[in-house]
Amino acid sequence: MIERKEENLEFSPAQNTATRAVASTLGILLGLSSINHGLLETLQGNHPTSGFFVKALGPGRSWTVWAHGSEPAFTLVHNFLLTGVLATIAGLLLIVWSLRFIHRRHGATIFLLLSVTSFLVGGGLAQFLLFTFNWAVATRISASLAFWRWCMPSPVRRVLGRFWRWALAAEVVFFLAALQIATFGYFPVLPRDTQVLHRALIQLGSAIILAFLFSIICAFAYDIEARPRPAQGHAAL
Repeated sequence: MIERKEENLEFSPAQNTATRAVASTLGILLGLSSINHGLLETLQGNHPTSGFFVKALGPGRSWTVWAHGSEPAFTLVHNFLLTGVLATIAGLLLIVWSLRFIHRRHGATIFLLLSVTSFLVGGGLAQFLLFTFNWAVATRISASLAFWRWCMPSPVRRVLGRFWRWALAAEVVFFLAALQIATFGYFPVLPRDTQVLHRALIQLGSAIILAFLFSIICAFAYDIEARPRPAQGHAAL
């Protein structure tokens, strides 16, 4: 009976709180990105797309603030209005699921299905890599993280664990900055030059990935240190 209680505690869905926070936060950001694409696609009206790949911004669109923006996306629905509505709905569902349900049983799987749906209905090309990473993180919310306990010594974990909130905050700032530049072509400290802003987007994209990966490692370190050492024979990756 005691062993059974310990096993249930070991795999409690709410155990890895930092890991859950990282997965939830990026899921919300990806939902915002899908909504951003959806609204811009909706503005193009009830018109057919030119194919599977569309641009929500660019020359010839009266609402475009940055004529050299593009906001590319893939869609199976060859109608801008319907694509935009579906991408917006998918983004809202991603936000709600990431905020409330991603830590539950099958939460990571449903997050992946919602993300793929968003991608297929105009939610944006760039998020493909990020939602794949985030799905992998979401699968670790209830895991014992035994592999990470093995490869990170305790002194390293104690140091890294202190930085997960800062890394997550940096990820949020970088993501929102990139989304703003991609949409409006403006950033306060940069000249409004197309080449400069394109380089800034590339650099911010790299910073988003690095900050996300660092926040994952730091969150794993924090969660391992915040829980008892797993019982022998009950470890999982």
